[in-house]
Amino acid sequence: MPVQDSKAELLVEGKNDKHVVWSLCEQHQVPQTFDVKDVGDDAKVLESIPVRLKAARLRALGIVLDADQSVARRWQAVCGRLQQAGYLHLPVAPSPQGSIIQMEGKPRIGVWLMPDNQTPGMLEHFVSYLIPKGDDLAPWAKGVLEAIEKEGLNRYSLPSRHQKAFIHTWLAWQETPGQPMGQAITAQVLNSHNDIVQSFVNWLNLLFNQ
Repeated sequence: MPVQDSKAELLVEGKNDKHVVWSLCEQHQVPQTFDVKDVGDDAKVLESIPVRLKAARLRALGIVLDADQSVARRWQAVCGRLQQAGYLHLPVAPSPQGSIIQMEGKPRIGVWLMPDNQTPGMLEHFVSYLIPKGDDLAPWAKGVLEAIEKEGLNRYSLPSRHQKAFIHTWLAWQETPGQPMGQAITAQVLNSHNDIVQSFVNWLNLLFNQ
């Protein structure tokens, strides 16, 4: 269990990430032995890693980042910051179950690359996995986006924003339209009891509650 008077932090990119984590912790009764820090964006998360590791009495630091276009590049970026802080012999690739890095005399490190540590993507891909299996509206949301993109009517330009548009379109069609992702998890509109969530929850507990 955590050492008394020590502290632990989980760094996330933004408020959506923070509220999703809080909601998943609530659903799975993860002990709140750590603070979730909304740093602002991916660059700020990376920049803050060496700084956060200098904090007094820090026992564990978690890092949640979107893999975006390349898991390998994102992993290399995280490892570069950890090496700056004196962490050696880092794995060449992230663990599919979420990475835990331990080095004697240093805080425990955890890294989760959204969505699943293996494929390119972001928080919205992770949350899309929480749409209940067999849901009738998901194919419609997908079809609507494909149709407007084919006609060039979409006002989002980056392909990476397609998944953001998808999950928020789907959420807009629920009984309470437009709920934020974290609230949709709490309301059980999204299914928080599946394999990917269990892996994430297990990673949190290994990092902060062992």
